[in-house]
Amino acid sequence: MGWADHLIILPILLPLAAGAGLALISERRRALKLGLSLAATAALFFVAVLLFAATTSGTATATYRLGDWPVPFGIVLVGDRLAALMVLVAAVLGLAALVFASARWYRAGQHFLTMFQLLLMGLNGAFLTGDLFNLFVFFEVLLAASYGLLLHGSGPTRVRAALHYVAINLAASFLFLIGVTLIYGVTGTLNMADLARRIPAVAEADRGLLEAGAAILGMAFLVKAAFWPLNFWLPTTYAAASAPVAAVFAIMTKVGAYVLLRLSPLLFGPQAGPSAGFGLSWLLWGGMATLLFGTVGVLAAQSTARLAGYAVIVSSGTLIAAAGLGDAGVTSGALFYLAVSTLALGAFFLLNELVERSRMAGADVLSVTREVFGDDEDEQEDGESEEVGAKIPATTAVLGISFGMVGLLLAGLPPLAGFAAKFSIMASVLGLDGAAVVSAGRWFLIGLLVVSGLAVLVAMIRTGINIFWVTIENARATIRLVEIVPVIALLAVCAGMTVAAGPVQRFMEAAAAAIHAPGAMMEDILAGPQVAVEPALVAEGQP
Repeated sequence: MGWADHLIILPILLPLAAGAGLALISERRRALKLGLSLAATAALFFVAVLLFAATTSGTATATYRLGDWPVPFGIVLVGDRLAALMVLVAAVLGLAALVFASARWYRAGQHFLTMFQLLLMGLNGAFLTGDLFNLFVFFEVLLAASYGLLLHGSGPTRVRAALHYVAINLAASFLFLIGVTLIYGVTGTLNMADLARRIPAVAEADRGLLEAGAAILGMAFLVKAAFWPLNFWLPTTYAAASAPVAAVFAIMTKVGAYVLLRLSPLLFGPQAGPSAGFGLSWLLWGGMATLLFGTVGVLAAQSTARLAGYAVIVSSGTLIAAAGLGDAGVTSGALFYLAVSTLALGAFFLLNELVERSRMAGADVLSVTREVFGDDEDEQEDGESEEVGAKIPATTAVLGISFGMVGLLLAGLPPLAGFAAKFSIMASVLGLDGAAVVSAGRWFLIGLLVVSGLAVLVAMIRTGINIFWVTIENARATIRLVEIVPVIALLAVCAGMTVAAGPVQRFMEAAAAAIHAPGAMMEDILAGPQVAVEPALVAEGQP
């Protein structure tokens, strides 16, 4: 086992140890707790960079068997390119959100820092685990932490949103358990690689039960991925959360999309026999419905927070539809889009609070009044006109430029990385299988991608005009450096992905190729001692 293999468990152990240690320190020692939390998150970012570099330059897949237990009983962590990418995105977003929260949000309630670290632990565990049972465990850890984070800061709006959020996710967790139980009853294993090996050999009489379990499990993932019509809770919930919490929530919907991108080719790829391609058409058309719903919501949103929430749905719909096509080329573009959109949405949620803080109550109404009826104070009776133009404060300029970059990234316009990611998806959709004739469904997806980008652009321009082009006297924003730096850092990462679009796209293509040809990963996971488990004996309750 090389040094890179030991890196796999550190993204789980670091936030776990930090969260447990912070829970033991009194809330009165907030400065100490904040320093420890920042140090742990920075260390997590460093480990994520090393893991990402190891999967890029060294072995493409590394496994970590806790306790060296034989497959399929042992807990197996898998660090491949996809998992390393997701851990790195979560670390970048988590560090930016925590630095932003250090200005004031971590003091708005108790145990914020502890729950934040446990949320990072659950996210990283979900990305690195190699079996469905521990996927459920890590899901529940991150959800339990998210319940407390959503309520952080109190207030009736957050409490109301949290009640809906908790109820929906508890129902999704119940579906998760039912689906896992059915799959285990048929196959006798929950190890992902072992499942992929056993599914082709499932008896025809049991295949319906297997696919029913997979469908129920898929519904649990789709709820978490904001799949239409199961996503009405998301805009209200994300708008009610505090800015740093909403920013880190931007990657939580990507957990469901990640699982779909991971498990669909692994369990129901061409090697799955009679079950090959199971559920792909539902993902494709459901993803397009989600994308359409998000597009309409973006145009209808009347606040920046709800606009950001519907932009999350647009992002999720794009990823789900891409997963439904089941093609490595589309998946590579989708992974590029996943990274860019997640970081841009995180920056958007952080930026929302700063933008709203700079506005006076009633600014929108006053701007409309001036546009329709004019402003008598500005009229000069002597024919002299005031000096054209106005001085733009430095803070407003930084906010405006950041807002414009977020709009370009989410709309997928050149020259930023959002355009490269969307263009990669659309080029692959049009070139699937080398077909001379592109199906109507693929053309419809292309049209939705274009229209959704246009809708996001229109909504961002409209919102930007209302915020930055309306002069409101005595409106001043008090923004600390520690709050604007995380926004700039996230956008700088997106800009770096624009400059390095070629290497980034090659990495995504290698990751997608490994997802759709999982033989090497399966061999690595299943190598070593194994214990055979007969499904019939499991069903009868025998050892």
